[in-house]
Amino acid sequence: MNGSKSPGLAGFGVLKNTTCHTEKKISVFFSIIFMTVGILSNSLAIVILMKAYQRFRQKSKASFLLLASGLVVTDLFGHLINGAIAVFVYASDKDWIRFNQSNILCSVFGICMVFFGLCPLFLGSVMAVERCIGVTKPIFHSTKMTSRHVKMMLTMVCLFAVLIALLPILRFRAYQIQASRTWCFYKTEHVEDWEDRFYLLLFSCLGFLALAISFLCNAVTGITLLRVKFKSQQRQGRSHHFEMIIQLLAIMCVSCICWSPFLVTMARIGINEGGSKETCETILFALRMATWNQILDPWVYILLRKAVLRNLYKITSGCCGVQVINLHMWELSSIKNSLKVAAISESPGSSKQINLQPLTSVGQ
Repeated sequence: MNGSKSPGLAGFGVLKNTTCHTEKKISVFFSIIFMTVGILSNSLAIVILMKAYQRFRQKSKASFLLLASGLVVTDLFGHLINGAIAVFVYASDKDWIRFNQSNILCSVFGICMVFFGLCPLFLGSVMAVERCIGVTKPIFHSTKMTSRHVKMMLTMVCLFAVLIALLPILRFRAYQIQASRTWCFYKTEHVEDWEDRFYLLLFSCLGFLALAISFLCNAVTGITLLRVKFKSQQRQGRSHHFEMIIQLLAIMCVSCICWSPFLVTMARIGINEGGSKETCETILFALRMATWNQILDPWVYILLRKAVLRNLYKITSGCCGVQVINLHMWELSSIKNSLKVAAISESPGSSKQINLQPLTSVGQ
């Protein structure tokens, strides 16, 4: 029977001829660790964002805080829902035939895997675009990028991710239980139908597009900040620029390193017929790498620059023989000072204004 056209039995064909064997204890250990660390990290990030939003209500910071909140909330629910289903599957000895006869759990699991996989990538690209506009076009950002517009963008991103996740269900193509029998996704074994290939390639193309947009916008933002830094020659802005540039590099590196293996694997399966033992093991490794992105997101966006970069800056400055600037107070959002520097640098007679009215320190 063709599993793709029979939703009730779509996920069980792989159970008769399992090509991937994983160690149960190791897999359970990874699932529990990933879920626990992800939930704790994102919960801590949400608390920090809530406190920051209560303290700072400037329009320039509101958009960043809302987007960052959407990202960490998505990551939190992704770890909570997907992790809970995975632990339940392991606790049931991966006996899908016993608890998933109608294929409902597998469909829910597959929808969550696609949604919580694409949504953080989309939100990361939207944050990169928002930062790029805030640095390169500060006046436009302050007048047009309101909280209402940001909430609309968040809603549109989530709805688009939901549509992509529901697309196989709307086309009566059930999600498949993977060869490891631990998770559900698009069909990755013996892919012959063009529609099954289309879903895999669509997922990969959208993921790579989001990473490309993030890389391009973050590169433009970093170059702009470097140009403003060397043009203004203001000591007060150096720590701010250092923090922002390192954050952008960390975001790009983490996203590309964590997601590229999984996206490449899905694209390769969509182009070539999969089903070998190496393919199954590669998918599991790439899946765990992608999971680490959701764990590291809150540390990159919120915690890393406040807890680590200050000490890193002091160590680097001490090794280079440069006097360390007083960094006793760091702002949670770095958009405000970038707007000030960019606005002064683009205004007529900026050099005179900078000499006469230097920027306030970062701590203020």
